[in-house]
Amino acid sequence: MVTLFYLAGILAIIATLLAVTRHHAVHALLYLIVSLLAVAVDFYTLGAPFVAALEIMIYAGAIMVLFVFVVMMLNVAEHAMEVERLSLNPVNWVGPSLLAFILLAEMVYCTLASSNASRAATVGPKQVGTALFGTYWIGVELASLLLMAGLVGAYHLGRQALAKEEIKHAADTNTARHDTGGDLVHAGAGRTDHAA
Repeated sequence: MVTLFYLAGILAIIATLLAVTRHHAVHALLYLIVSLLAVAVDFYTLGAPFVAALEIMIYAGAIMVLFVFVVMMLNVAEHAMEVERLSLNPVNWVGPSLLAFILLAEMVYCTLASSNASRAATVGPKQVGTALFGTYWIGVELASLLLMAGLVGAYHLGRQALAKEEIKHAADTNTARHDTGGDLVHAGAGRTDHAA
């Protein structure tokens, strides 16, 4: 478990450095989520599975989903689709995939190592954390997938509404230009060089 603790700590440091140095906000948030998951593994190896579960549910789950949601909804630049296409490049997925694979291996190891643990008669934070990562882990994962599906749906609905609004604005602007005709007077249009 000591090796696992140091491995998760190093992974958290690397993911945090990558989160700070990324130029694209969504990539930085994804690395920050990996960092928070690695910190949760550290808590688990220290014997605090309840704190690890709270770390995942509150920080890596709810707050990070909110951050990703806000970043995606506010990304209204015209080049957003090009950036989205570039993010599908397989080279961009090597780093996050490697870090996620290491965390998955650690989670499997912790699950197999903790299956032999004895159970106490009282229910405390340790038992709640064990139940979340043991018996009820599929429920936690399904809830996170449901939240992600809602996030993606809201993004696409917002994007379509934004596109309709941009088309309407462009049409209104072109109509206003045609209404004014050539009556606009530009500053300095009738001046000559020696008149100034």
